[in-house]
Amino acid sequence: MNDDATPKLTSSAAFLAWAKAQGIAHETRMHPALHTVEEAQAHRAAWPEAARTGAFCKNLFLKDKKGRLWLIVTLEERELKLNSLSKPLGSARLSFGNAELMWEVLGVRPGSVTPFALVNDREHRVTVVLDAAMLEHRRLNYHPLENTATTALSRDDFMAFLALTGHEPMIVDLVAAAG
Repeated sequence: MNDDATPKLTSSAAFLAWAKAQGIAHETRMHPALHTVEEAQAHRAAWPEAARTGAFCKNLFLKDKKGRLWLIVTLEERELKLNSLSKPLGSARLSFGNAELMWEVLGVRPGSVTPFALVNDREHRVTVVLDAAMLEHRRLNYHPLENTATTALSRDDFMAFLALTGHEPMIVDLVAAAG
């Protein structure tokens, strides 16, 4: 893993080179910047069937009233309400982390939040929460630090990535836990 003196990875190319060096198998597809789930779904409709397999995910970078940071990773179609996440997380007053904090901790800009940005959270300030439903898929898809590409990898390689970054995820069925 990178030490604190190593510069943050802030581009898709830098992240993908790092992943390759770590032996993390992945496939990446470049595309125009996609800012919403709806834009991404519409764009993917033209992709070959093989490229549209697996779970496509969305990510929420949150902060609670005590200043704890959270990265919620869930299926793109799941509807989550911030006020319903507090209880399953054991947190209170969740709000979105601002752009400066996101850049400082994760090295990404709004619209490009991804679990791959945890490679830059060397102080382990972020608690990662994976929605259990996402992990039912063998193939997972996330932006590689920029929203101009989508990277697919196996669930096992994703969990290996988290271990490499030193992040032990909470795995919760966020819809059931919030209900």
